[in-house]
Amino acid sequence: MKKIVIGIDIGGTNTAFGLVEKHGEVVAKSSIPTQGYSGAEEFTRVLCKAIKQLILRCTEKYKLVGAGVGAPNGNFLTGTIDFAPNLKWGNIVPLAKMIKNELRVPVKLTNDANAGALGELLFGGAENKKDFIFITLGTGLGSGIVSGGKIIYGHDGFAGEMGHVIVKKNGRKCGCGRKGCLETYVSATGIIRTAKQLLKHDKNSSLHQIKHNEINGLEIYKAAKNNDKVAIESFDFTAKILGKAIANAAAYLSPEAVFLFGGLANAHELLLKPVKKYMEENLMPIYKNKIEIVQSELKEGEAAIAGAGALIYKYLATQSSTKN
Repeated sequence: MKKIVIGIDIGGTNTAFGLVEKHGEVVAKSSIPTQGYSGAEEFTRVLCKAIKQLILRCTEKYKLVGAGVGAPNGNFLTGTIDFAPNLKWGNIVPLAKMIKNELRVPVKLTNDANAGALGELLFGGAENKKDFIFITLGTGLGSGIVSGGKIIYGHDGFAGEMGHVIVKKNGRKCGCGRKGCLETYVSATGIIRTAKQLLKHDKNSSLHQIKHNEINGLEIYKAAKNNDKVAIESFDFTAKILGKAIANAAAYLSPEAVFLFGGLANAHELLLKPVKKYMEENLMPIYKNKIEIVQSELKEGEAAIAGAGALIYKYLATQSSTKN
């Protein structure tokens, strides 16, 4: 019977999960709604039942040896989800313990960006790197920081939140309650806000042909590829802020590389090249020409599941080396 782990990605709307082999391949996957339960206990029972059914449906016989969970506000040190705004389960939920009680295997939990960073380390482009930053560019901006081959968690489990570094004094309002956070400028939501702001001063943009509430990252990308001035300026503005933020982070972390993941990262030359340019312009001389800006090598549709699987594989490897 083949040993395997389950990777679980808890989102605000859906929870995806899949069986992850030791080289990162997701051999089977499924999902359940995240909302609509009486509480975290019922959600956990439904999730674990679905996981067991997924294993039974596989043609190959698998023995589950661990579960990794990526979740909003997931705390690796405590195994809890702390004050997640979109999950109405209470302030502090001991989810790792609850899943362990159902599945009877070791369970490790962290936030989705940290899980993605571990996925990049074990299965992606950071396989031979020990110091890097993994940045997710989705609705918000998440980040996982690896130093010396280990995720930086800090004393309370919440280190590495680059998305909530303030980059503009009294800037855009953020969901965290503060103003001017990096993710309000550098994210799918951020670039949409930028484009809409620029449209007020440019009546010739092709983006005016799209309904105001239907402008999204993909439409801005398409417009930029067609040389739309507002769209190109939106990407450049986004890249300038991210490049400067990475240059500032380099002074603390001196990473070998920064991996960009998510929808915006797929813009390639519209984002990665200018981010590199603006980063270099803002770096201290001792850091110049040392840091790569690269796209993540994780499969976008499976990255969160594989990353959560990497979390438990890393833990199991540590336990095995300790015993030896």
